[in-house]
Amino acid sequence: MEEGRNPHPPGGQRFGRRRTSSDYNLQLREKQKAKRIYGINERQFKNYYTKAAHKKGVTGDQLVEYLERRLDNVIYRMGFAVSRSQARQLVSHGHFMLNDRAVNVASIQVTDGDVIEVKTHKRKAAPFQEVVNLKPEDCTYPWIEIDYGKLKGSFRHAPAKGQFDHQLQVNLIVEFYSR
Repeated sequence: MEEGRNPHPPGGQRFGRRRTSSDYNLQLREKQKAKRIYGINERQFKNYYTKAAHKKGVTGDQLVEYLERRLDNVIYRMGFAVSRSQARQLVSHGHFMLNDRAVNVASIQVTDGDVIEVKTHKRKAAPFQEVVNLKPEDCTYPWIEIDYGKLKGSFRHAPAKGQFDHQLQVNLIVEFYSR
């Protein structure tokens, strides 16, 4: 053995064995994954959880409903942006109107029947040039109705439990916060 070298690899992984993840680690990772997917910080996420816990119904479903009702997420789901971060930026730069009122806050909760449209003088902006060519069938979300020609859409209702395209284990997030 060489002098001065540690015989064990760094990180506590001796002899090739891996440690099993604890329940806390799994819960924390799932919460971090959800925060990363929706692009929100810890305080916002905890506030959504607190609201969901106080609302009637299954807390996990209520939490996902709050996250899905965010304006930036709805714009992303409509196809007006390629990512949630781009949708957030477009909202903060004032590209959208919600029920004929200008908005620049990405965290606004969209309610049933709300109409979201691109401002008329912003329609020639680069992000919307390709969106005009889409067809209504390109939107696979039944809770959203879109007219791509007019760059306008409406939020029909909150998505049902099985209609999400991401694989979050919301029960782990609820367990994390209920400790």
